[in-house]
Amino acid sequence: MSDPVAQAIAQVVALSGHAYIDGGWVALSGGERLPVINPANGDVVAEVTAGTAADLDRAVAAARAAFPAFSQSPAAERLALLERIHALIVDRAEALAQVLVREMGAAISHARSAHVPFALGHVQAAIEVLRDYDFLTMRGTTAIVREAIGVAALITPWNWPLYQITAKVAPALAAGCAVVLKPSELSPLSAMMFAQIVHDAGAPAGVFNLVNGTGSEVGAAMAAHPDIDMISITGSNRAGVLVAQGAAPTVKRVTQELGGKSPNVLLPDADFARAVPLGVMAAFRNVGQSCSAPTRMIVPRAALAEVEAIARRTAEAIVVGDPADEATTLGPIANAAQHRRVQAMIAVGIEEGARLVCGGPGCPDGLDHGLFVRPTIFSDVSTAMRIAQEEIFGPVLVIIPYDTVDEAVAIANDTEYGLGGHVHGADLALARRVALRIRTGQVHINSPAWDPHAPFGGYRRSGNGREYGLFGFEEYLEVKAILGFA
Repeated sequence: MSDPVAQAIAQVVALSGHAYIDGGWVALSGGERLPVINPANGDVVAEVTAGTAADLDRAVAAARAAFPAFSQSPAAERLALLERIHALIVDRAEALAQVLVREMGAAISHARSAHVPFALGHVQAAIEVLRDYDFLTMRGTTAIVREAIGVAALITPWNWPLYQITAKVAPALAAGCAVVLKPSELSPLSAMMFAQIVHDAGAPAGVFNLVNGTGSEVGAAMAAHPDIDMISITGSNRAGVLVAQGAAPTVKRVTQELGGKSPNVLLPDADFARAVPLGVMAAFRNVGQSCSAPTRMIVPRAALAEVEAIARRTAEAIVVGDPADEATTLGPIANAAQHRRVQAMIAVGIEEGARLVCGGPGCPDGLDHGLFVRPTIFSDVSTAMRIAQEEIFGPVLVIIPYDTVDEAVAIANDTEYGLGGHVHGADLALARRVALRIRTGQVHINSPAWDPHAPFGGYRRSGNGREYGLFGFEEYLEVKAILGFA
């Protein structure tokens, strides 16, 4: 096989019965086989062997043994490891993108322009933080020391598989932690490809470990494990609650990046011709399968018709289709359970009396063979409707009108979530004031460029803790005070 991309994919499929433990791939004989299904056509891409609690014990023991030396290693050595990981992701970027197409239906254009570059961004951010970080600072005669917390268990989701892995693994390694990763069983192949990258980068044995499996088996065992010092999960609120409950008896640190229902407030002086298309595409990015997607567009009532017309034109120009086709904008929903959820919530919106601007139930024309969804926009939505309150996790946008800016802010905050938010307006001072009043962990003003150093995390039921950059790095550190040090 001469094609390096095909070779890389064949290699990871061949390893699907293995876990990566203590510096090598270990064949697993127990546990069920979990199919990895291409959502564009229903083909089984691979079957991974589900790890068991016993397999996790082996991985944790390896991490525990590796931690003392790795945590005390010079920062320069960890920096060099991260730089090698970064270089290998660049080298294997196309193979990673192609695996994402197969395992979760990411459009190849989006895999190349977002999934892989954003994953690289987290590794680069960890490199930049570590390069300048001072692990010992003085406060008078007291030394404030920051030390790696220990063994970190990392649970990552199916919707941004590689991106969420590097958002956790890179800062954990930079801090000096040993890690055990459980990727989503629905999109595990990119994680296994990443594990091979860490191996080829020369990570010391036991510093990085990967065990595939279900949340009920491996995830629950991680949460309860006495030799795991912290657990970081990105996932549903239900999964986050179960992890926190399971972790409570061992009093380990728990960080959670959970659901969202993010607002996009268009102020009366916003440039609607610019802001509306950007808002629609931000809501529909990754087929709407983003926890921070701005799926509630909050607009002046006087501009409602104008906003609807622009939004409809934008949605109708989206190309839904084969994710392997470079002309495709949106591929399929990543898995069958989520596809059923999205279709059910579109039906709920119609039943609740929201006005359908475009899209609706069923499949796009000519796409009845995969898990495809029609990009859907509802208008005249009230905050009491389920489609305005519940995370749909698909290409479904709701437009909610307001009469005053104070009302817009109240609508923005009228949710149990608090993850992301957007504000658009020409008067920057007003936009800033509105952004300060929105109760979310991150707010974007006028659609700025992504910043991998900007802390990301939620208020309320969107989670606890922060990821990205310095704030994400420090989640993996303990703080020690040594009095009389000087």
